[in-house]
Amino acid sequence: MEALLNTGSTIDEGRLAKGGNKYSEDYKTECAVCWVCAEDFAALGCPEKVKVTSRDGVHSVAVSTKVTESVKSGHVFIPRSIWANVVVEPSTFSTGSPLYKGSPVSVEPTDDVVMDAEEIVLKLYMGEE
Repeated sequence: MEALLNTGSTIDEGRLAKGGNKYSEDYKTECAVCWVCAEDFAALGCPEKVKVTSRDGVHSVAVSTKVTESVKSGHVFIPRSIWANVVVEPSTFSTGSPLYKGSPVSVEPTDDVVMDAEEIVLKLYMGEE
């Protein structure tokens, strides 16, 4: 499914991040999640997890799914976090801030493991296996 990715803070994401708990299981539970509407969730086959892939197909991340009426069909939301940063459109359009709203992504069911924040940093940004 093609979708537009929106990211932003949630109350618990902010509380956990500001509290220094970015490597906690609570932070992973709050942020390693893709919010989808019921219609899109059904169209995807009601998966427990999805793989969200950047427009260029180079970067992807596995996250849990959350069904909500807070997003419209064709849109997904991932709380502002390292999981969202993996697939956010990197261009800053000379603003110094990437496109956190409306990044084109593809979303598909997956059985991939949802990595924790430290695993993502080590694997994707430090090149460790």
